[in-house]
Amino acid sequence: MVAEWISCLDKRPSERTGEDLDIIYSRLKDVKAFEKIHPLLLQQICCYGYYEDLEKGITLFRQGDIGTNWYAVLSGTLDVNVSDREIGNTKEAVTICTLGIGTAFGESVLNDSPRHATVITSEFCELLRVEQKDFKMIWERNRQLMEGILAPNPLSVPSIVNPASTSQPNQALTNRGISSHHQTYHRSDSMSGPSSSKRTHEGAEPIHPALPIVKTPSERLSRAGFVLRTILLTRSPQMIRDRKYHLRTYRRCLVGSEMVDWLIQQSPMTLVHSRQQAVGMWQALLEEGVITHVCREHPFKDKYLFYRFRDDDMGIGSQPGNAEKKEAEDEFQDTLVVLAQIGPDAMMRMILRKPTPMRAWGYEAMERSVDDLEIIYEELLHIKALAHLSTMVKRELASVLVFETHQKAGTVLFNQGDEGKSWYIILKGSVNVVIYGKGVVCTLHEGDDFGKLALVNDSPRAASIVLREDNCHLLRVDKDDFNRILRDVEANTVRLKEHGQDVLVLEKIPTNSGQRQDGVPIHYKYSVMAGSPEKMLEHILETRIDSKQDEADTFLEDFLLTHIVFMSSKQLCPALLTHYHADIVQATEQETIDYIVNNKRRVIRLVCQWSVIAGSAFQEDPIITSFVETLFSAICDDCRVYSSLQDELANLERVLHLVRKIEEEQAHTWQVQRQGLGEFHRSEDDTPRRRPIKATDENIFKVYCADHTYTTLRVPMNTTAGTIVRSVSEKMCLGEDLVLCEIKSTAERILFKENDICVTAGLSLNGRIFVSPREHLDALTPIPEQEGPSDSTFAMFELMGSKEVAYQMTLYDWELFNCVHEFEFVYHTFGRQKFGQITANLDLFLRRFNEVQFWVVTELCLTNNVSKRVQLLRKFIKIAAYCKEYQNMNSFFAIVMGMSNIAVCRLTQTWEKLPSRFKKTYAEFEATMDPSRNHRVYRLSVSQMQPPMIPFMPLAIKDMSFTHEGNKTYFDGLVNFEKMHMIASTIRTIKYCRSEPFTMDPPPPVKNISEIRNYVRNLRVVDNQRVLTQHSHKLEPRRS
Repeated sequence: MVAEWISCLDKRPSERTGEDLDIIYSRLKDVKAFEKIHPLLLQQICCYGYYEDLEKGITLFRQGDIGTNWYAVLSGTLDVNVSDREIGNTKEAVTICTLGIGTAFGESVLNDSPRHATVITSEFCELLRVEQKDFKMIWERNRQLMEGILAPNPLSVPSIVNPASTSQPNQALTNRGISSHHQTYHRSDSMSGPSSSKRTHEGAEPIHPALPIVKTPSERLSRAGFVLRTILLTRSPQMIRDRKYHLRTYRRCLVGSEMVDWLIQQSPMTLVHSRQQAVGMWQALLEEGVITHVCREHPFKDKYLFYRFRDDDMGIGSQPGNAEKKEAEDEFQDTLVVLAQIGPDAMMRMILRKPTPMRAWGYEAMERSVDDLEIIYEELLHIKALAHLSTMVKRELASVLVFETHQKAGTVLFNQGDEGKSWYIILKGSVNVVIYGKGVVCTLHEGDDFGKLALVNDSPRAASIVLREDNCHLLRVDKDDFNRILRDVEANTVRLKEHGQDVLVLEKIPTNSGQRQDGVPIHYKYSVMAGSPEKMLEHILETRIDSKQDEADTFLEDFLLTHIVFMSSKQLCPALLTHYHADIVQATEQETIDYIVNNKRRVIRLVCQWSVIAGSAFQEDPIITSFVETLFSAICDDCRVYSSLQDELANLERVLHLVRKIEEEQAHTWQVQRQGLGEFHRSEDDTPRRRPIKATDENIFKVYCADHTYTTLRVPMNTTAGTIVRSVSEKMCLGEDLVLCEIKSTAERILFKENDICVTAGLSLNGRIFVSPREHLDALTPIPEQEGPSDSTFAMFELMGSKEVAYQMTLYDWELFNCVHEFEFVYHTFGRQKFGQITANLDLFLRRFNEVQFWVVTELCLTNNVSKRVQLLRKFIKIAAYCKEYQNMNSFFAIVMGMSNIAVCRLTQTWEKLPSRFKKTYAEFEATMDPSRNHRVYRLSVSQMQPPMIPFMPLAIKDMSFTHEGNKTYFDGLVNFEKMHMIASTIRTIKYCRSEPFTMDPPPPVKNISEIRNYVRNLRVVDNQRVLTQHSHKLEPRRS
């Protein structure tokens, strides 16, 4: 069946209708040869062009012939052969180059000069041909438009000969060089010139956002397009039809806004949450060419714009049969899941392909919007190479980053010794760094960057960069933009000095209050980048207490959430007292009164906010308690002189009352911890209520010796490892040079340092504490009970309802999560020894994740019957689904990761018998866990949730560590407050997750509720991966 556009080209120009020309134009507009041709010129080529297809080995014309046609290559390649007439050899020809897709040639027809070479098809080719008389007419009418096509400038379509050149044919060929090592000319290669032996692709022009980024769609998205087109034709056939707009008819197309409406109607609410998400799903198809805008001018938009499916665009679309309809119905939900997963990344790529302010496409509406820049900025926050950059620099980068995609491994991006033109960040894929004489010296992966040094030092490239994989995606910052950002950052940086030293570094940032007509912001604000602790405190009191605060300005909250890193309460409390008692000299009496009252008021207000933001850490700190009492006495005295402080006195009195109440409770209550697990306290409704573990709580645990004898200790939670060793030595008379260590069930030994505290809370699941002389460490072995259970709990577990189990797990996880104070994340990240604080609550919550994960593996590997294992798999998938419904992402991840453990996923006989609907559900779960792009799928899912929710805690820890390790805490003696902003941002996310009480509706009551509750709170597991794998191989031996 001949494509419709080819049929139109087969007609004589005089017989072509306006509709024929529209069909031809819509097809040729995205052909590489015509990408940069002006639309008016292309319309004329559509009027006079003819379609030709030639088999391999056909001679198009010979050297010396008089030209009769001009050609453009639509597909395939042609060899260009030249005979060297000067040496008298007219028979043997040399191939000087190969013409590929996007090449235009044959412009010798303009001056009736002989052909300079012989052109022969090297494979099946499709060409567009324009006859000489028509080409001359087009040239005369559009000389200015066509000069860019025919002249050999680097940004045009490469041509064999410049028709404006007066040089002789042989001279032209001599200049190019005749070599048996010939080149292939493609549009993307034209930038380095045809004579380059090693082409590089640095600084390549980005692909227009309306065009696909791959030559042919992937099999997965081709299938997705088939399914959606079939479902559309089955359920809503009226949506795909011919449409007229501005006197033109567009064949077999759909309207963008209607496509969004339809996708939302056909998708479950849990899958497609918004119109923006639906746009991303369609954009994923457009960027691979499965759908396309009818004029190739727009990416997918939720507007009255026309789009076509690929088959309809090529004129080969047909009505689906019954068998195809059934296949599409079966695959429809899976297709939606796939598109929902890849849609956000497609939207991101589309935004990055929009032109930057310095790269106008000629379409003003295509430039990046404010919302686009915010989306890019959010993405940059999770890129490793940019972690150390300030907020302002990241926002500047969002406006200038260029998206690049390269299809083939082995592509040379730039060569050693080249001039540095760009800085690159790897978004997807990997590259090899190659140095002459050494070969590949390293490989860079997703999140890494390269090329910056040559820009900073204005020096040649120190190495070559070669793509290691197909389909690599890069972000590029060009040299001019890079240098401008550096200049702007310095120009917008304000440095306050005292005694010749920087004490505060501020960044000038435009606000959203409005702009002048020329686009220059009217109002600015100043963000703290770095400073000394004392000067930052002074800046807060002067600028953040009395004034009305911008919600986006988090400096005050960030300071109070992270002050423990750079200004402990021992330093902060005296500094606040100094500000409270500050006085002024050389001022009138009224000015002095105003200054003193305002100073005192600001300090009191800051303390009140501190108590709210820090919570229990503020109320339980004895240094802060003493400070609040001192401050209260001072303000009581001052109120006799300054009556305007009465409101502040009342506010501080409420803070003091709360502090004293907590202090009194602590004096009369304490907890006893057994091996790091707290006792429960019962509330009036007899439901367990857990209290946070405090440093002063007593901890009961066993310490073992090499012969497995032990002693039991009862010491405070904050007891150091050195103190424990001395206590054990005294009780068991063990002598000196003893060390404390953890022996895991795998026999691995973890030595504790002398000043390590709260060692029991950080033990592995079946870990035990041992003490031993240093020289006898090798003799330590696990005790038998560390092996874990030997039998499955299937008989009891199968009687428990999946929803009830998930609910009880969520209740327990919520209790553990609620006990973790935000400061524990800081202690854990920076090292609790530095602060002398325990992180027991956080340790137990992280331990719970491992416990649930190994529980899943243990139960499956200890169940001998394959049908029972299948039942367990089904049950675990159901429990995971209910955990996700309850927004308990921590246990959801733990269960799914347990099922993906190597000891479980290798049980092929078990998985084969799992019903297909459960397999599909599990596949969806795995997709949610996709770690690529810094767990982008999970982060997007969580962004749709409302509190209360339990986040995937290991990822929150990873975010904190990522920020800490990628950024220095101090620069030139000043606190790097950009780092504190990022640390506080993660803490704010944790606070948000539990900003509402847990009020999920419980499942219907069951008789064995207490049994289920006890079961999920006391899971017994095997945590030795080697043992679990051995059990797995016994259940299903490896197939030979």
